[in-house]
Amino acid sequence: MTLNQILDSLNQSKVFVLDTSISTKDYIAIDLSKQNKDLQLFDVSSSKAWEIYINNYLENSDKKVAYGGYLEHRNLYERSAYFSSQTEENQRNIHLGLDLWCPAETDILAAFDGVVHSFKDNTNFGDYGPTIILEHTLENYKFYTLYGHLSRASIDNIKVGQNVKQGDVIAQLGDANVNGDYAPHLHFQIIKDLQGKIGDYSGVCSVKDLEFYAQNTIDPKLILGLV
Repeated sequence: MTLNQILDSLNQSKVFVLDTSISTKDYIAIDLSKQNKDLQLFDVSSSKAWEIYINNYLENSDKKVAYGGYLEHRNLYERSAYFSSQTEENQRNIHLGLDLWCPAETDILAAFDGVVHSFKDNTNFGDYGPTIILEHTLENYKFYTLYGHLSRASIDNIKVGQNVKQGDVIAQLGDANVNGDYAPHLHFQIIKDLQGKIGDYSGVCSVKDLEFYAQNTIDPKLILGLV
């Protein structure tokens, strides 16, 4: 079996990355792609405007978590020079993880048993802010999960090599002051090969690099029961 098949075969009801007091019945999909015309109605360069948009979306839907974004083509990143390029082919605007939009300080859980591989405060504008990467092994396959946009306190007392159990609280969500200037959300990403990266890995890619990153990442919805 491939790693994708192994993850797809897991009992999805046992895999959580957010506070388990929030039922998955309170999750709702959200479209943040460049095709969503609602995103033309507010200033997408403003984290505050984003927070209002997300909160209104959840309130109008009577839900608590909005999710989506794997391989989604977005305009959001045009606000940051960190992702920009002079050519469309090299513009980094395709999202490689799953975003789960919910309030700051929400508990973040380890998706699987593993160890802390690395952590870092990625401080570029529009970057992850505080980030934790866990290393896991399933049926002899090594892979990694990345948790981005955390609170700064989440990386104060963590140690490389520290053991974690599935469901352990490993962090809390950060707000726009520390998380790269976004409305609060978790960027959750499953990565096959970290390519030597420490505390960071590309969460957005260009059209030119999409084929590689689509092979090196896995749709997190497969393990969270959101498909």
